[in-house]
Amino acid sequence: MRTRLPLGNPGTQFDWTASFGRDGGRVLDLGCGNGFWLVNSGLQRPHLDHLGIELVPPALRTGSLRAGQRGLFHVKFAWGDATEFVVERCPAASVDEVHLYHPQPYYEKNRVVRRQLTPEVLGAIHRVLRPGGVFVFQTDNPAYMTYARLVVQQLFEFKERFEPWDDMPRGRTLREVVARSQGWEIFRAVGTRIELTAHERDARVGLMPAPDFDANKPDWQAGRRG
Repeated sequence: MRTRLPLGNPGTQFDWTASFGRDGGRVLDLGCGNGFWLVNSGLQRPHLDHLGIELVPPALRTGSLRAGQRGLFHVKFAWGDATEFVVERCPAASVDEVHLYHPQPYYEKNRVVRRQLTPEVLGAIHRVLRPGGVFVFQTDNPAYMTYARLVVQQLFEFKERFEPWDDMPRGRTLREVVARSQGWEIFRAVGTRIELTAHERDARVGLMPAPDFDANKPDWQAGRRG
C-alpha cells in the first residue's frame, strides 16, 4: 500500500483529491515525525484524509511503514519542509485541521530564525484552513507558549487545554511522553479560525512580533539536541 507521496516541484500546488482519490475532510500535520499521532488519528478517523510533512528521512520511513502495515490508505507521508509546504504549496481553504506539535524552540541566538511558528506561517495556516477549521498547537517550552498566546489569538479563537488529549492520554507525541515523565508541563491549545478577509489577515500578520523570545533551555534537556 502506497503511504508515501511526492510533493513535486517547488512552488507547485498540492492536489489533495488526486493524492487521496477522494474529496473529503483533511488533516495536515506539520513536522509529523514518525507519525505517532497521525497514524493513531487515522485509525480513529478513517473518514478524514491525513497528510504528514517531515524533513527527517528515518522518521518519515517509520511513519509510512506504520501506516502501510495498518492498511491506512487515507494516511500519507511526504518528505519536505513543512513550512515551505504550508506557505507555498498547500491550496487556500483546502484543510480542516492543521497540527503543530513541539516545534523546535532553538535556544541558540543564531538559530532563532529557524523557529517554525512565525507570523508568516501562522498567516499561511489561516489561509489554508477552511471556514471553521482548527489549528492545534502543543509545546513543552513555556516561552514558546507565551509567544503563541500573543500571536495566535489575532487569527484564531485560541483555547488552552489543561488536561491530556482524550484520544491519546499518555501523549500524542514521543516528545510529550518523555517531557511528562520528567515532570514538565505540557501546553496544549486549539484555535478555531476567525473569519477574516485576506486583507484583514495580512494586516494582522504584519503587526505580529517575530518569535525572538528567550526559550530558556531547561536543565533536563542539557546535552540533548535543541
